[in-house]
Amino acid sequence: MAAATNSILLKLKPNIKTKICNPLFGFARSSSSASPSIPHLFSATALPYADADSDCSSEIKATADANPNLIHPSADVHPNAVIGHGVSVGPFCTIGSSVKLGNGCRLYPGSHVFGDTEIGDHCLLMPGAVVGDHLPGRTVLGCNNVIGHHAVIGVKCQDLKYKPGDECFLHIGDNNEIREHTSIHRSSKSSDKTVIGDNNLIMGSCHIAHDCNIGNNNIFANNTLLAGHAVVEDYTHTAGAIVVHQFCHIGSFSFVGGGSVVSQDVPKYTMVVGERAELRGLNLEGLRRNGFTATEIKSLRTAYRNIFMPVDSNSTSFEERITKVEEDKELGKIPAVCSMIQSLRDSFAQNRRGICKFRYFSGS
Repeated sequence: MAAATNSILLKLKPNIKTKICNPLFGFARSSSSASPSIPHLFSATALPYADADSDCSSEIKATADANPNLIHPSADVHPNAVIGHGVSVGPFCTIGSSVKLGNGCRLYPGSHVFGDTEIGDHCLLMPGAVVGDHLPGRTVLGCNNVIGHHAVIGVKCQDLKYKPGDECFLHIGDNNEIREHTSIHRSSKSSDKTVIGDNNLIMGSCHIAHDCNIGNNNIFANNTLLAGHAVVEDYTHTAGAIVVHQFCHIGSFSFVGGGSVVSQDVPKYTMVVGERAELRGLNLEGLRRNGFTATEIKSLRTAYRNIFMPVDSNSTSFEERITKVEEDKELGKIPAVCSMIQSLRDSFAQNRRGICKFRYFSGS
């Protein structure tokens, strides 16, 4: 069968006679231009397939070293696509006409890149992954990203307000691991964009909707679902099966417990949990793991108790308790405390949803 395939290919491309030893991909990209009579399937100008047990001569090795791109014969690579060096494209992949692939990218079998999409160096697309869509606008991925099995990245949003023909955008930074069956959508309008920063771990079956803004170094456990326009800052951690309402803000270094429904903002450094998420204290373990000093943690605990756990909640208002912490001679000088106070005030700004509910305690 392999011999018959080689014979057909050599008839199609009589000017190519070298083979490479790569049983996974089988084809190496050549500098020769494709013949106009050759079907689109072979427009990537590939070399004939080599059996796994074939011998590689010095001539073949020299060719592979000079032009190391490996493109399988069944891959559909548009001739206008821009392909970097050292790229591997497996069987039954698709690369569209406006796609740009950086150096060292690897596309496993059955992965696809469509539309005006730019993928940075050393990205990995696992089988079934889909990146980009034939829509106005653009999808951009940075370097060293992993797109998991059957993940769908940069496709049309699920917002009925989106008007066909409008530009929509998705920008993803560097060093993100996006696991299997995750979906990340483009923005719903040309004046906005969906943004994901760097060094995030997004586990299986998560969803990040249109116009979300995700920071850096976050961990989203399985089935974390973010509705449109949600904002997640840095170093947050969600447990599994949580839902975040549209326009909610999740503050830095916070933790969202498993099964929670977040319908209001989560302040910085805090922990929330519940069917309607409620504040349950500080994310102490997260603070320790991220290098907060004992003095900072002690100050944050004192500030939290003064604001959310007053002895008599009827004696002072929430605003008065915040102001008292701000004016405290010691607490007011701690940057972490000031940052938490600002996070609280921002949540009550115009068009914001306020913070998650909290319980009053009459004890210590």
